[in-house]
Amino acid sequence: MRHLYQCPMRWADLDLLGHVNNVVYVDYLQEARVDMMRSHGPSVRGEGDQGLVEGVVVVRHEVTYRAPLSFRFRPISIECWVTRIRAASFTVAYEIFDETPEGRVVHLRATTVLTPYVFSTERPRRLTPDEKAALAPYLEEAPSMSSKMAPIDPWEPGHYPLHVRFSDVDVYGHVNNVKYFEYFQEARIPLMERLGRDLGRADGMHVVVAQTDVDYKAPILFRLEPYDVNSRITHVGTKSFTIDSEIRDGDVVLSRARVVLVFFDSATQRSVEPPAAFREAMLAAAES
Repeated sequence: MRHLYQCPMRWADLDLLGHVNNVVYVDYLQEARVDMMRSHGPSVRGEGDQGLVEGVVVVRHEVTYRAPLSFRFRPISIECWVTRIRAASFTVAYEIFDETPEGRVVHLRATTVLTPYVFSTERPRRLTPDEKAALAPYLEEAPSMSSKMAPIDPWEPGHYPLHVRFSDVDVYGHVNNVKYFEYFQEARIPLMERLGRDLGRADGMHVVVAQTDVDYKAPILFRLEPYDVNSRITHVGTKSFTIDSEIRDGDVVLSRARVVLVFFDSATQRSVEPPAAFREAMLAAAES
């Protein structure tokens, strides 16, 4: 069984191309997941740290962007269900879509690994039998998620000082999992600006996100001092490239991300090969 959530859209969700920004989708997923949890009743809502609504933390996100989504006044449809239940974690899958006369148009598919968490002690806990029973009707077995990401070497052009805003923090004092996608986006934009500074710009060519995977290693807390984000270009293809990033507090890794980006022609709405100078600059960066 799948849970259907009708998610309202906002004009502020859009990017410069008039599409929903890649980081906003993760907010949609969070809304759909919480709506599914709240629909189960008191046994899953629980009290304080014991519920699966607010009493969980995200361990990993894998998000695949399939087709652009533009603003409309009607809500966007999101299905979510459970693909794995383990002793101390469970995995939720999602599909954001439109039903059209020609069939379903899928804008995004994603999975999230979550673990119940006791915020008073800052420790994960095991799922209770009642919680497993409440999740079971939504279970559709699926292959496990891909392997975790490896450490990356710091690279001066890819360094970004990350300042946490007070509004980024949830009621437990941790940065909300959705905000990490914004942080990694903030870090890669100046990296791309540095690489392309002397190359000019091809008319109509943009870069769009095709895939984002994020591992959550330790909570990020609000403070005045910045955290360090290090990013590197780790792969360059014909029409796409990959950026790996880490958020660190000194020697402690707080989160890792891998983002696949595609060169995109706004006129044809298709992926394209970048100008040779762009690709050569990225290849040189990947080898440095």
